[in-house]
Amino acid sequence: MHGQTVEPDVLLSWEDGALGFPEDLSHDERDELSNIRRRKKELLDDIERLKFEIAEVMTEIEQLTCVGESKTTQRNKQIAMGRKKFNMDPKKGIQFLQENDLLQNTPEDIAQFLYKGEGLNKTVIGDYLGERDDFNIKVLLAFVELHEFADLNLVQALRQFLWSFRLPGEAQKIDRMMEAFASRYCQCNPGVFQSTVKGRDDFNIKVLLAFVELHEFADLNLVQALRQFLWSFRLPGEAQKIDRMMEAFASRYCQCNPGVFQSTDTCYVLSFAIIMLNTSLHNPNVRDKPPVERFISMNRGINEGGDLPEELLRNLYDSIKSEPFKIPEDDGNDLTHTFFNPDREGWLLKLGGRVKTWKRRWFILTDNCLYYFEYTTDKEPRGIIPLENLSIREVEEPRKPNCFELYNPNHKGQVIKACKTEADGRVVEGNHVVYRISAPTPEEKEEWIKSINPSGFLARSLSPLILREGGAYCLPSFRPTNLRGLYYEEFWRRASISRDPFYDMLATRKRRIASKK
Repeated sequence: MHGQTVEPDVLLSWEDGALGFPEDLSHDERDELSNIRRRKKELLDDIERLKFEIAEVMTEIEQLTCVGESKTTQRNKQIAMGRKKFNMDPKKGIQFLQENDLLQNTPEDIAQFLYKGEGLNKTVIGDYLGERDDFNIKVLLAFVELHEFADLNLVQALRQFLWSFRLPGEAQKIDRMMEAFASRYCQCNPGVFQSTVKGRDDFNIKVLLAFVELHEFADLNLVQALRQFLWSFRLPGEAQKIDRMMEAFASRYCQCNPGVFQSTDTCYVLSFAIIMLNTSLHNPNVRDKPPVERFISMNRGINEGGDLPEELLRNLYDSIKSEPFKIPEDDGNDLTHTFFNPDREGWLLKLGGRVKTWKRRWFILTDNCLYYFEYTTDKEPRGIIPLENLSIREVEEPRKPNCFELYNPNHKGQVIKACKTEADGRVVEGNHVVYRISAPTPEEKEEWIKSINPSGFLARSLSPLILREGGAYCLPSFRPTNLRGLYYEEFWRRASISRDPFYDMLATRKRRIASKK
């Protein structure tokens, strides 16, 4: 058998050894064939074992990949959820991120989160940074430290700073934030400004002027320029601050449009007249809407003793009548932007309509509507109360202090037009003849009353004076025959003026113009 070839099919048929060996094989050949069979079986076993091990490794790799992707996906979802929560309630959003180990409880880490700002509402960032809580102030300082102002002039630095958030409407918050900006700018640019109190005051004025310099008013009429200016911030309530800001605006407008007005005084007075006209035409509580003829006649003699062109005044009037000043919308894609930067918000107790029980609700006042929520994080309100045609008054409540109520003075006893969301999600009409509400403190009650009536963006921005008649707050009505000379100023003052006496500043400016005749 030496030299003979064993057929492959013979080997294959002997794999299990069931057939034994051919009888004509020698003893050595049988040993060799047996070794071949054994080795082949070992190789096949090794191959199967390797296949199994490879399958196990691939399974582990797939599992690790899935776990990694799952963790990344979960992390991204939690971050997105944290951003949404922040945009609704910054403290709860930050708490959520910290509880999920996505944010450290340090001012520096939170400041970095706000500075990056991805998916965050800039108005909410501004409100959070402006809070006077010690921790918020530390976050503000850390936030400002992230800005590099070295070798930038004041306008450039201010442009960078205001890009990262939106200034809040409250004067004290603005003060704190601009104080932090001033400190950081002086730190980055030593020697540019003095560090004394007077130096800080001078610096604030320079910041204001630099802020106004960011606006380009060339070839804009006064209403268009005011729209741009008032779009970039909310006027504070303090009269002297309003005066400085409007003075800076008037100066900048005249600089961009030389020859339109004889002086900045003219621009200043007409700007205030336009703001007040906006309030009078678009505040639902002001029923006597001044016609264009009244607006023209009451602005006579303000241009260094002369009259402004009637066509100019008519165009300004028509522009305001067709489109009121508006609050700017923020960036982002959350549907809850209606409730950002409200005129007022806070916890109040509301008495039920049919079932007379008191329930704690989160109230938001914005766009001449009062919304209330069960929780601050809710995206949809539990109820909506349109304030048009409603009045507000203080009431005594035996069981609850600091009460006021909303009512319709023209339809007493009738259900107020409002809506609410039932537990099953259905939206139904409200059933309140009056809405009785309790505030936590007497001061908050007063603030809510002042905020609710009158409503309207600029009226509230200028902290309107509200008359109290028989316990109710309302705006008075005036007959056209009363609107002559100083009565015109009295009309504007009562209809839409600040409780801070910027009316006196406006009157002083008019007298200054009159004295130049």
